[in-house]
Amino acid sequence: MKAILCKQYGAPSVLHVGEVPKPVPKPNEILIRVRAAEATKADCEMRAFKFAVKWFWLPLRLAMGITKPRNPVLGGYFAGVVEALGEQVTNFSVGDQIFGSTQMRFGAYGQYVCLPASYTLVKKPSNISFEQAAAVPLGGLNALHFLSKANIKPGDKVLINGSGGSIGSFALQIAKHWGAHVTAVDIGFKENFIRSLGADEFIDYTKTDFTRNGISYDVIFDMVPNSSFEGCIASLVPNGVYLIGNPRLTDLLKANIKRYGKGRAVHVAFARETFEELTTLKNMIEAEAIMPAVDKVYRMGQAAEAHMRVETERRLGSVVIVIS
Repeated sequence: MKAILCKQYGAPSVLHVGEVPKPVPKPNEILIRVRAAEATKADCEMRAFKFAVKWFWLPLRLAMGITKPRNPVLGGYFAGVVEALGEQVTNFSVGDQIFGSTQMRFGAYGQYVCLPASYTLVKKPSNISFEQAAAVPLGGLNALHFLSKANIKPGDKVLINGSGGSIGSFALQIAKHWGAHVTAVDIGFKENFIRSLGADEFIDYTKTDFTRNGISYDVIFDMVPNSSFEGCIASLVPNGVYLIGNPRLTDLLKANIKRYGKGRAVHVAFARETFEELTTLKNMIEAEAIMPAVDKVYRMGQAAEAHMRVETERRLGSVVIVIS
């Protein structure tokens, strides 16, 4: 089968299309014909082995390959069609259109991938394309996971820092669906796109520091790794909640102090990416309460361009690669 291969760590140019053996499902697995995969910041970080959050660098290097990737086929989030079933599988049928996560197996940059039927895999929403569906699991699952920690109520003031990316664009829509008044923070050229998703207020971080504008929020969801922990805490109302999507080691240590003056809380726990959460997202999409925002779609031979698009931070939503 064809796959986008990453046989060495480095720049986007290390990606190339090649041939690898087609996988065969084990008794508890399903064989999936991948139709589309999201090109994520995590894929780019794995390809280059450079991470904005650096504290897990060593254990991840040991796990993923010291001198080169053990698995040359990246891709963690996808949409596709079930092509074959292991003999123990009862919860899927051949022909099911599904979307979900490969977890740490990766492999979604290939035409086929085998995954345990117990993984976070759900039938694709009927009202969106494979390309749109591939853009859901990463951003949607992380956004839903973190925002659920905040118990958002109608009228709450929610600030989302980094609202123009994969996770932020879902967080904005989910918070609005729950009735929040949403302030979105990102770079200025993304304002029209972000307002189209429903943002009530927009802050261009190159012109205004939201931690110094004198406004307090019930919830701050922060996807920016170099944000000021103390500044964000100080920008919360009493009993406010600070959600950190990309915690530094210092953030993890500080978060062990459960409350920060006036009952403020911090949550840093990574998303578990559960079947129940992905089903919730599917239902919300089919009800048109939220929709995936796809920035650009690339072909397999354009994988390097897709990664460059992600790394420049010029994207408006998710970048997707069609696996053909």
